Amino acid sequence: MSKQYNVAIMGATGAVGEIMRDILEERKFPVKDIKFLASERSKGKKMKYQGRDVEIEVLSPDSFKGVDIVLASAGASVSKEYVKHILDAKALIIDNSSAFRMDDDVPLVVPEVNPEDIRLNKGIIANPNCSTIIMLVPIKPIHDKAKIKRIVVSTYQATSGAGAKGMMELEQQAKDWAAGKEPKVEKFAYQILFNLIPHIDVFYEDGYTKEEMKMVNETRKIMHAPDMQITATTVRVPCLRSHSESVNIETEKKLTAKEVRELLEKAQGVTVQDDIHNKKYPMPLFVSGKDDVYVGRIREDFSIDKGINLWVVGDQLRKGAALNAVQIAEVVAKEGLK
Repeated sequence: MSKQYNVAIMGATGAVGEIMRDILEERKFPVKDIKFLASERSKGKKMKYQGRDVEIEVLSPDSFKGVDIVLASAGASVSKEYVKHILDAKALIIDNSSAFRMDDDVPLVVPEVNPEDIRLNKGIIANPNCSTIIMLVPIKPIHDKAKIKRIVVSTYQATSGAGAKGMMELEQQAKDWAAGKEPKVEKFAYQILFNLIPHIDVFYEDGYTKEEMKMVNETRKIMHAPDMQITATTVRVPCLRSHSESVNIETEKKLTAKEVRELLEKAQGVTVQDDIHNKKYPMPLFVSGKDDVYVGRIREDFSIDKGINLWVVGDQLRKGAALNAVQIAEVVAKEGLK
């Protein structure tokens, strides 16, 4: 990475945008100059980068002149509005929204899974849904070894997946309950404190939600497995940060739990935490702030001949969003693709 890059973070003041800034600094990405782009509300404010104050700029069509890489985390509508200006400026956009994920000519990338697809970009690379990323990092080595036929996944998604307002609502409801007040419900369909809500994003006519179908369709695209059988149930839980997933996998080739454990212990971006005798298994409280995806409760599914169960936990703000985008940028820089 001898070349240095002019980088812009679009949506810099959001939760993911701020973590993108932190990760660029932590991982020493070769930044020549950095721009923090946000809405009019942030005009005149400053953000720290490498010990210096950088003034936040108001996002406009002219924001991308001289920029090499745009890390976008401002929402699908904003990405769609500004993508033409980004491409006209000859910048590469790594987009964290759902805007371009299923476009045929846009690579959808998890660097531990399909880094080769980055070379196919035409100026846009899409970052997958957080729950998809967290699931795919540990199942790719299993797929490479034994070919996955079917996945049944249930997610337990933290309130931070609904943004800062989701986290604040959980915290406020806890305060209200402690004070003897009726918890106020605004962000979610129901009270999230002491509750689970089996409903993330909008429902389709067949009863599945948009969030569930993201996991199905994005997994097939990233894994280049259009016929892989996948079903998902996504649930909002009263955790502040980090998503958990119960993943059941059926493979073509038989793998023992021991073989899966050994595979995952060698896998990039995975930490195995699977010591049931000492009650060691991944939990969101302890995985928050970590970059790896943590895997435990590895066991064979006795109900089918070639099945494995996994319990997977990952910080969806880091690996599920900001880190994955920066890792894509690192591949771009390493291979001189920009």
